[in-house]
Amino acid sequence: MRSAAFDREQVLRAAMNAFMEKGYNKTSMQDLKRATNLHPGSIYCAFENKKGLLLAALEQYNQDRTAELKDIFAAQNSTKCGLKAYLDSIVSECISGDPTQACLSQKAINEIAQQDDEAQSVLSNQCILWQSFMCEVFGQIAQEGGLIGSRSAEQRAQSLIVGIYGLRTYSQAQKDPTVISAIARQLLSDVCK
Repeated sequence: MRSAAFDREQVLRAAMNAFMEKGYNKTSMQDLKRATNLHPGSIYCAFENKKGLLLAALEQYNQDRTAELKDIFAAQNSTKCGLKAYLDSIVSECISGDPTQACLSQKAINEIAQQDDEAQSVLSNQCILWQSFMCEVFGQIAQEGGLIGSRSAEQRAQSLIVGIYGLRTYSQAQKDPTVISAIARQLLSDVCK
């Protein structure tokens, strides 16, 4: 059987947008066909099924977000400024109202992780990598003299991650940008104490 030729990253990013817009359960194969420009047979051949496409899209999402995260930090004068810029980017996503700006990982955790061990494993690994990166961030901020208190980098990273998940969830009900921005500023202050 001949395999279809396509740009895998482009297809995965298109699938990401479809899943972010409607969620996993409400995204049909026809939605994925429209988004990716692949016939369902090609999707099945390349990814086995809709879940396989979601798992591949989650991995691509993680790679893309990690690259964005590193770029944000690299563009700043200090690591603490990088953390503020990162939180500012999350605030922008939260208040955009664009469903494709949602966090695919958070959507997947809320929708399917509890029912699917494979999805749970992928999402858990992504969270571990994110926490590890944030531990490094807090270690650098500590070296730069930007932290107060004795909490470990791991405790700060965990608090930050919980705060970001909470911010994203809260912003779905609270649409006032000034409120969301204030919460992000408070989160930055809290994790640096």
